[in-house]
Amino acid sequence: QVQLVESGGGLVQAGDSLRLSCATSGRTSSAYAMGWFRQTPGKEREFVAYITSSGRSTYYADSVKGRFTISRDNAENTVYLQMNSLKPEDTAVYYCAADRTPYSSRYSYSGEYDYWGQGTQVTVSS
Repeated sequence: QVQLVESGGGLVQAGDSLRLSCATSGRTSSAYAMGWFRQTPGKEREFVAYITSSGRSTYYADSVKGRFTISRDNAENTVYLQMNSLKPEDTAVYYCAADRTPYSSRYSYSGEYDYWGQGTQVTVSS
């Protein structure tokens, strides 16, 4: 079993930066690919970013490409999402998720993931 705990959310102004963290527990969590998703009320969960278990490959939604960076520290069992140049439309609850494979081409589908955190709220004011 893997547990995920997100932190780092908050209220910021447009143009500011935030770094989200996702602490993972479990002996094999470093072998899992990880993703970040976000969700606003009344909408489906939306893919944001993905990183393979090794950390060598990353993928992003077009809406955040060039502004967000996903990274991981396997020694610390933590995945990060650095968010720069934040916009009001980035406002959402952000979730990290773990996939029990090192890589999947279906990384943008929420159903691909096996474990989820509880989410952290990010609010960007204009």
